Amino acid sequence: MAVYSYRATSMSGAVVEGVIEAADERSAVERLRNSNLIPLAISRPGEGKAKGTGKVFSLRSSKGDLISFTSELSSLLNAGLPIDRGLNILAEIAEGRETKETILAILRSIREGASFSDALQKHPRMFPRLYVSMVRAGEAGGVLDVVLDKLNEFLESSKELKDHLFSAMIYPSILLVTGGLSIVVLLTYVLPKFTAIFDELGGGMPLPTQILLTISEMMRSYWWAIFLVIGLAFVFVRASVRTEAGRYQWDSLKLRLLGDIIRKLEVARFCRTLGTLLKSGVPILQALNNAKGVVENQVIASSIDAVSRGIKEGKGISGPLSATGHFPTLALSMIKVGEETGQLDVMLLRIATVYEKALRTAIKRFVSLVEPAMILGMGVVIGFIVVSMLTAIFSITELPF
Repeated sequence: MAVYSYRATSMSGAVVEGVIEAADERSAVERLRNSNLIPLAISRPGEGKAKGTGKVFSLRSSKGDLISFTSELSSLLNAGLPIDRGLNILAEIAEGRETKETILAILRSIREGASFSDALQKHPRMFPRLYVSMVRAGEAGGVLDVVLDKLNEFLESSKELKDHLFSAMIYPSILLVTGGLSIVVLLTYVLPKFTAIFDELGGGMPLPTQILLTISEMMRSYWWAIFLVIGLAFVFVRASVRTEAGRYQWDSLKLRLLGDIIRKLEVARFCRTLGTLLKSGVPILQALNNAKGVVENQVIASSIDAVSRGIKEGKGISGPLSATGHFPTLALSMIKVGEETGQLDVMLLRIATVYEKALRTAIKRFVSLVEPAMILGMGVVIGFIVVSMLTAIFSITELPF
């Protein structure tokens, strides 16, 4: 039997802490529930932050730990507590002044007669539009606790995917930065040491050496101009991307360069969002409109407008999606089967799972190609610098003394 630390709340709203013996974490949760306690955090001593139902509620960033909030509120509602008492408990155990104020503001809005979804809508920085739409659908159908469970699964899957993308790009990013800094140091610090020697000896330098020395001199003399040009280019590109036409062109370029990875990513996002919304009882047109909002590539997102028109015309969803040209054949076949069997929501979630796995494989393959390509590229540049300098040094022996 293992010993678990827990934090729970009673039906009256009192927060209690203690330890409990159980075979595993699930058994510990069941024992607490049988004791009329609602578990908020479960962990083994020494593990630090709790996990499971059990994350310690902490919204340290402006976006907030939405997963913890959703998980704990779902546990409280499943235990039969009304929404206002559940929010009051979360406000008491919240870490951070901003978190407590946000939850209390939501609680005040509800007590003033606003719905839970309307109260959430007043805090868009913490609760995105998709989250509010799903909560509104749960309120309308009287299944808010079920919707919060689905939201928790959706948020955890999305976070896992983002974390995988982030971790996969850490090494290439470090490699790019360190390699770039090495080249800059060679050009601005190492090469000037040789310039004085070459000037004293006189004579003509090989062409590659002359090119390198010119670049080195420009970087040392006009570094401010280089930074200014880079800064202006960054500002121009960023301003252009913020416009509708610029964003479309940028996304079109990304689609041409990284088409396979971007399509898998957007298909997984779209299908998981749409499937979760449909499973939560959101009407298909409203669900489709909300699911379109999570598709970041504007080329693919704009093509989904035709899907809405197709649904209104009675064409279903698989045909219009096929006409966009951005959805893989496997996904379209599974969507068609889901329509025919009346299990579109289930099939969409399966597609999301399939393509999230395929995306991880594609990213791993992409990184395995990028890493040696970057190493080779850096090696070629640094090798060119070294060979050019060695050629100049060897040419010194040919100078008359």
